[in-house]
Formats: sequence, C-alpha cells, structure tokens
Amino acid sequence: MRTTEVSRDTPLANPLDIVEKIVEYNDWTFDRRNDQEMAVQVPGTWCDFSMYFAWNDDMGAMHFTCAFDMRVPTDRRQPVFELLAEVNERLWMGHFGMWADEGLPMYRHAMPMRGQMEPTLEQMEDLVETALIECEKFYPAFQYVIWGGKSASDAIAAAMIETAGEA
Repeated sequence: MRTTEVSRDTPLANPLDIVEKIVEYNDWTFDRRNDQEMAVQVPGTWCDFSMYFAWNDDMGAMHFTCAFDMRVPTDRRQPVFELLAEVNERLWMGHFGMWADEGLPMYRHAMPMRGQMEPTLEQMEDLVETALIECEKFYPAFQYVIWGGKSASDAIAAAMIETAGEA
C-alpha cells in the first residue's frame, strides 16, 4: 500500500547503465540479464564476491547485495547471527545479513533515488566501493566464527586489529 502518490513526467535513467560502465572499466565478469537485474563477479583479497543489482523503476530504488564466497553450516548459524549484529553496529551504510536458505552471508543496501533524474557515477562507485571495503574488512571475522569456532566478539576483535607499517 502506497502512502503517497508520485507523478513523474520523465522516468529515472536506469542506474544499471552506470553500474555497467563501472564493471566494464574494472574488467569484471558480469551478466546483465535485463533492464532490472545485473550479476557481477568481483575478485577480492580473501575470496571472489558476487554482486547483484536489482532496479525497481516503480519505486525509483535499487537493491544491491555483495555476497561472500562461503556457506554457513547449520550448526554455526547462531554464532553468525550474533556476529551480524555486532558487525552491523559498526556500519554507516548498508548492513550484513544472511540468505537463510543458502546460508550465504552478504552485504546489502537499498538506494532510493526518487527526485533524481539519474544517479551519478560517483554514487554508484561509492555503493560498490563501500560494499567491497566492508566485505574485505569483515571477511576474516566470518571465517573466525564459521571455521575457527570463535565467538562473535572474539572474531570482531581479531578482525579489527589495525596493522602498522608494511611486512
């Protein structure tokens, strides 16, 4: 149920066109399924990340996910849920969740773009860059909980250690 009615003379430009430019520039593998969806594979430091962009013209919003290349075994899901809560407290934008059917941890964000004729290249770059930074930063914490048997707070503490200098 919509609480407001919006009339728009000109539809928003499709932000997936801008995302596609970013993806092509970085030479990432992608599949532009249609005007509403795009899947992208991005190599990372710890693993490859699967990005998914979904554009909803009626809402003037884009839903975005960046999934880790890891599965959470059923017996480790409760500690991962605790980790998700601790990680999300540290984020300014977006949040981490888990696709329950697959046990797949992912970063998620929705971008409303109402009132804009088209998103900027910088907005789309920020969306992708923020996701990659957060996924790279917290990947070790997920590994510590899932495979190392650590608690959420121990995993966060270990993953958030800042290194000084270069090795």
